[in-house]
Amino acid sequence: MSHEPSKAFVEFDLSIHIFTVSATLVGVCLTVIGIMRHLDRRAQQYGQELLALDALLFLICCLLSYLGLKARLGRHKRLWTSIADNLFIGALSLMVLICGLIVYEFV
Repeated sequence: MSHEPSKAFVEFDLSIHIFTVSATLVGVCLTVIGIMRHLDRRAQQYGQELLALDALLFLICCLLSYLGLKARLGRHKRLWTSIADNLFIGALSLMVLICGLIVYEFV
């Protein structure tokens, strides 16, 4: 008898995590945009534009994961979850680059 969770449960759990974390990261991006307005740095404009793009990507991830949670057909659930997962990784990678830019400007 295996105690491993089913594939459907793992996909559902992943969708919930992407949904909640994406929504939170949209707020983080918007907060940092507001903070960057008070800095007199060369990369301020680029940083704000990249953060706005990142916020949009996280918002799309949030929407796609919500669609995955609400979809009734299994293949639609997997499609929305897969797209949201891949886009989330891309948006998270962009956030790492933006953080590197911010740190570089403070040094």
